[in-house]
Formats: sequence, structure tokens, C-alpha cells
Amino acid sequence: MENDRRVDAAPTSLLDLAALFLRLGATAFGGPAAHIAMMRDEVVRRRGWLTDERFLDLLGATNLIPGPNSTEMAIHIGWARRRWAGLLVAGVSFIVPAMLITGVLGWAYVRFGERPQVGWLLWGVKPVVVAVVLQALWNLAPAAARTWPSRMAGAVALVAAALGTNELVILFGTGALVAVIRAPRRPAGGSLVEVIPVLPVAGAASVGAVSLTGLFALFLKVGSVLFGSGYVLVAFLRADLVQRLHWLSERQLIDAVAAGQVTPGPVFTTATFIGYLLAGPRGALVATAGIFLPAFVFVAASGPLVPKLRASRVAGAFLDGLNVASLALMAVVTAQLARVAIVDTSTALLGSVSAILLLRFKVNATWLMLASAALGIGLHLLGLKR
Repeated sequence: MENDRRVDAAPTSLLDLAALFLRLGATAFGGPAAHIAMMRDEVVRRRGWLTDERFLDLLGATNLIPGPNSTEMAIHIGWARRRWAGLLVAGVSFIVPAMLITGVLGWAYVRFGERPQVGWLLWGVKPVVVAVVLQALWNLAPAAARTWPSRMAGAVALVAAALGTNELVILFGTGALVAVIRAPRRPAGGSLVEVIPVLPVAGAASVGAVSLTGLFALFLKVGSVLFGSGYVLVAFLRADLVQRLHWLSERQLIDAVAAGQVTPGPVFTTATFIGYLLAGPRGALVATAGIFLPAFVFVAASGPLVPKLRASRVAGAFLDGLNVASLALMAVVTAQLARVAIVDTSTALLGSVSAILLLRFKVNATWLMLASAALGIGLHLLGLKR
């Protein structure tokens, strides 16, 4: 199986890291689950930079810290291959294309007052996103569920996620369950708590007129404390920007979230759009820097701990639990995406063909995503899709 491919021991060049994550940042539609699936395809299967086991460990560590998961995975991969330089290059390369695209949408919105209406593009992309995530789940599941305790814990996590249980409860609960089953005795090296970083909480912006300092502080807070999906991001932004500070209207917030959802790369570039609305190009840069800066800090702090987690008997079992819980969460997200994406016979056919191309013929997910977007655009131009 492709999971058995050995890791490439040769150093990864910064140019190769930049090229990969610039391309992913410019083409990866569909949210964190799809982005992570595409990263796995590139760095595990195509390039052999990581094993599936190592990739899962980084995914589990990513789910322990707040912030944008797919961006943190990019930063983790950069750290794993080239330490500090790789961390910066991979993270910035993944963020910048999405930031620029979303910034252009923000400019157009301010200039022309247009909402980002691109449903015709997403019609083609969404079924492929479902297929991409399914491919990742198919290939990662054997590495994550290697033992019966992991499989049972994964099943429990899947049911809990389907019932709407809080993501952190699922992650920590599943990790603790596997740790208790597989390693009931406390190791001499210390407790698990000793290798889990304490998460800081940034201060909030004060009520008043929009300022670059206030904008940076607000998005720094969001990036420092936000766990969960883009829908959780919406709740945070609404509470601060609409209800408390009155910097945005409800419609402006909805339009900003739409801009972040329909563009490739990290969904957190919603901050770029909002920053442009509130303070022009400088506001876009400040808001983007604020929301993504904590991700670099958290990965830099937690990245070196991942090998220590794996080396400890209890912590390694805990990490195994995190891994299967992460996949359970991805599976539930995939089911939710499928309900939205598969809306008729055409989208069902597109999703099925995409899954076959990915699983059987190993087609590159990036090009498949671009082809599906082009299909949606073509149908729209021909008047077949509104």
C-alpha cells in the first residue's frame, strides 16, 4: 500500500515548500477538511515527505490548539521538513494567495457594492471536495485505527460527533479513553499534562471607532482562542463586530463570510475582507496578520512536543486517540458537506467520477478541483447553471 512508502530523508528545499503551498493556497477550495486531504495527498503520497503515521500525529497536535487547522497543518509540515525557515515559508505561502484573492473581493465590494455571487463555481467544486476528503479518510483510517482500542474509541467519537458533541470534548475524551485502555499505569516520565502547552488568551479590542490597533487586537484574540469550524468563526465575529463594537452590519458580516468561503485557501481570510471594509488595504493586512499570527506561535510551541508525545507510553496512546477522533470529526464534516454538495443527479455523478479518479487513478486533487471549477463556470456562461 502507498502508506508503506518511506520518508524522503533528503532536506526539502524552501523553494519546493513555497511552490507547493502557494499552489495549494491558490487552488484548495472546500474548507479545512479538504485542504488537509489535499496536503496529505501531496506530502505523503506524492512526495514522501511524511508517513501517514507522522501526518496523523501532526493532525492530532493541530486539533489541540486554537486557530485555522489547515493553516496550522501547513506550518507543521514546514516545521517537520525545515524547522524555523520551513515553518515560516510554508505558512506564509499558504496564506498569501488566499489573502490576495479575498483582498481583491474586498476592494470590489467597497468599490461596486457587489456581493460575491459565485454559486455557479461552487456547484462544480463542492462534489469534488467531498470526494477529496473521502480519499483522505480512506487512506488515513488504517494508520489511525491500528488497534482495537483505537477502533472502538473512533466509533464512539464518530457517534458523539454525529450527535453534535463539542469538538474539544470529543478530542480530549477520545484521547483520554485510549490512554486509559492502553496505558493504565502512570509512566515514570511524568503526566500527560506536562507535555500539553498552556494556551494564552489575547485581549479584546475596546469599543469605539475603528483603528488599526483595535482591529489587530480583535483578530489576534479570535486567532488565539477559536476552536472549531468556520461557523464558530461567524459566531465570534458577530458577537464582537456586529453586536459589541457595531463596526459591521449583519449583511456586511454575511458577505464577508461568503467571501472567505468561496475563495480558495484558509477560510480565516474572511479577516482580510473585513479589514479592507473597515480600513482599506492597511486594515486588510493588519486583520490578516492578527488572526494568523497565533497559529505560527502555537505551532512553534507545540511542534517540538509531538515527538515527546509519541515517545511516552501514556501520551502516545493519548495521541492515538486524538488521531482517530480527528478522523471521526472529518467523517461527520464530510457527511454534512455531501448533503449540501450532492443536490441532483449531475452533482452525484460528478462526485462519483471524482472519487473514482482519486482512489483508482490517483489523479492530483488540485487539478481535479480546478477542472470542476471550470466546469461550473462553463455551464454558467452557457446559461445551463445559474
